[in-house]
Amino acid sequence: MQTHARAVVIGGGCVGAAILYGLTKRGWTDVALLERTQLTAGSTWHAAGLIPSYARSINIGRMIAKTIEIYEGLEAETGQHVGWHKCGQLRIANTRDRLDEYKSYMSVAAVQGIRAELVTPKEARELWPLLENNKDMLAALYHPDDGHIAPADVTQAMAKGARDRGAKIYLNTEVKGFERLAGGEWKIITNNGEIICEHIISATGNYARQTGAMLGLEIPAIPILHQYWITDAVPEIIERKRQGLPEMPILRDEGFEGYLREEGDGLMFGPYEKTEHLKLFAENGVPEWFGADLVEEDFDAVAWNWEAAMEMVPALGRVGIKANVRGPFQMTADELPLVGPAWGLENVWIAEGVPGGILWGGAIGYYLSERIVEGANSLDTSELDPRRFGDYANKEWTRQKVRESWGTHAELHFPGQDMPAARPQKTAPSYDILSQRGAVWGVLNGWEVPNWFAPEGVEAKDQYSWRWTQKGHYVAEEVKAVRNAVGLVEMTPMTKYEVSGPGAEAWLDGILANRLPKAGRVNLSHHLTKNGGVQAEYVVARLEDGSFYLISTPRAERWNFDDLSKLLPKDGSVQLRNVTNERGCFTVVGPKAREVLQGLTEMDLSNEAFPWFGVKSGTVGLATDVRMLRVNYEGELGWELYHPLPYQRQLLQAILAAGEPHGLRLIGYHALESLRLEKSYRAMYRDMNPELTAWESSLDRFIRLDKGDFIGKAALVHQQQEGVKQRSVTIAIDTEDASSLIHEGIYHEGKLVGRITSGSYAYTVGHDIAFALLPVELGTPGTELEVPILGERRKARVIAESPYDPEALRGRM
Repeated sequence: MQTHARAVVIGGGCVGAAILYGLTKRGWTDVALLERTQLTAGSTWHAAGLIPSYARSINIGRMIAKTIEIYEGLEAETGQHVGWHKCGQLRIANTRDRLDEYKSYMSVAAVQGIRAELVTPKEARELWPLLENNKDMLAALYHPDDGHIAPADVTQAMAKGARDRGAKIYLNTEVKGFERLAGGEWKIITNNGEIICEHIISATGNYARQTGAMLGLEIPAIPILHQYWITDAVPEIIERKRQGLPEMPILRDEGFEGYLREEGDGLMFGPYEKTEHLKLFAENGVPEWFGADLVEEDFDAVAWNWEAAMEMVPALGRVGIKANVRGPFQMTADELPLVGPAWGLENVWIAEGVPGGILWGGAIGYYLSERIVEGANSLDTSELDPRRFGDYANKEWTRQKVRESWGTHAELHFPGQDMPAARPQKTAPSYDILSQRGAVWGVLNGWEVPNWFAPEGVEAKDQYSWRWTQKGHYVAEEVKAVRNAVGLVEMTPMTKYEVSGPGAEAWLDGILANRLPKAGRVNLSHHLTKNGGVQAEYVVARLEDGSFYLISTPRAERWNFDDLSKLLPKDGSVQLRNVTNERGCFTVVGPKAREVLQGLTEMDLSNEAFPWFGVKSGTVGLATDVRMLRVNYEGELGWELYHPLPYQRQLLQAILAAGEPHGLRLIGYHALESLRLEKSYRAMYRDMNPELTAWESSLDRFIRLDKGDFIGKAALVHQQQEGVKQRSVTIAIDTEDASSLIHEGIYHEGKLVGRITSGSYAYTVGHDIAFALLPVELGTPGTELEVPILGERRKARVIAESPYDPEALRGRM
């Protein structure tokens, strides 16, 4: 085995081979792959090989399309057969909710560039004539370009492509440990010797938690056991082949919660195990005996699926069973892979927790190699970043969540649905009081957060649908309270950091695109990628002692901290602390906010003493050292109160008591969404992301090209000189019984011209407001557009920024 390499991939499944292939395609030939046994030995060899392109996220859909593109080119490039069957995929809708899901998806598919169509029950049965007895079918979603591939063959083809460009693959080579060398390189210790490299890429599948432990990481993934059966020859399929008919699409029907496809002259049936029957694998480490192995059949776990499937597809019950295949593959809490930088480690990359290595392999190989070689991605891969999970994602949490995620895989899921497993986990001291007052809880970064508040007599349980529900009336009252009186928002989950030290100012100034605020002041600043995309958004407060207080979205706690930590100067001149769990936050906002708070503090809250975008620290109620920031996400007079967490219960009770005479109302995050859209406040990871540049996200007023250098400045200057081609603008959409969500297409004169990055009903103005990514020439207020919502094109138009209080007079009250 060689002793040095630029990058070493650990794991020889489909994902590992794809990453090696991707690195060599980008010109890195001094790369190696280490596999403990043989290529494809873990989960790859027994995978069903399905390639479904269905995804409501534009980014996930585009990644899957990239997988298909790569696989389709492999055979010609390498001369290696990959067994690609482009037979299509058919998904049956038996309920209105499922049909709504598919109608909503159709607009997203167009944006993704993926061919999809809704077909009638008659057309569905023509595509799948063996589906004889589904009497509930309303329609079906058909993807003609989906299919299935031979897992071992496609893996070997990518391995050959990598070898042909100089990569080395070492089999029967087990990694035993890692060591960081003084020069920053990594030493990998194996049973066949040591290899020193600049970059480590971990793609170890079922061994993810063991590999992670050697690196000091707790990987939030655990394998689940899934199974499928292959039948004897089916006469109807033999007859179809005799007639020269095409292979039937892969069939998915919520009536039997599984997939059916042709396999030779028979059928492959893969039913999905429900949570109560799902078995996990290798929770405490993969057994020594396990390699290219299977485990025993578990028919009882899916007996009901079989009964339902045989009723709908009688041919399935008329033939014998040839084989059962039951084996493990990785699963995460959200059924998405963990792909990107490892937290706390330089030049260590993760490609773990991949629920379907065949589906994801090509895309992971392409985009992870791009990130490693180029330093940034051309597509927003935020949804896969392994740092999206914080330290709350411990083993027990992961165990419960992966059982839930795969156990409900085939069930209907709604926009914004918060699943119940492993909850409540993280709660602020306000939790019991807010629960008593009707809080309907969601979850962010492990924290329980109030989505809305059920009034007396209404069940405190969320209402999920693709259409409007009764809860909209209660959210409307919350919005009205903020606009006309005063509201309190529990914002404790916000990510909070402290930055101090003699080098803090210069260090932050070289990272953030805005100028730093003066002492006692606050501003909004962005950390950009080298390509000018938005890596993070911070509310930055410079405290009177000269230190900085940074606030960002809850989802980014581990993520932002890792990015900043890796930029810290080596001389110790800057200290970065994560104080998220030390301080709670309440936002008190609305035209009567000053009247509520002034009686609780000796600090002068007048405009003259405490101006807009100011920050002061003092006592509020009985709470000491409360950092009051005169900023908010709602566009009204208000303060965010960052307080030491032990004071929270008393502080909440004091504010509630002081607010009662002024009509104070508790406000949930659903109302917050409406309030921020009315102010054209963009949201991180939706309207801003690493793919869109700061110009494209319309963040111009926060970018200071006339200050010193900062990350991404050169890219922004270049784009400015070249001309910005698309921009985020605010649009209004006429609505009836459902709202825009995210990723829907936008049409102008019948042509697809852009997409929505986020949208919802705006209660103050009485229609939907959304952010639209449009060509610059179409971004002028008054431009007429159309947006499909549940399959119907609704009239829309570009409007001026901040439709509510465009001069920001309310916040200055």
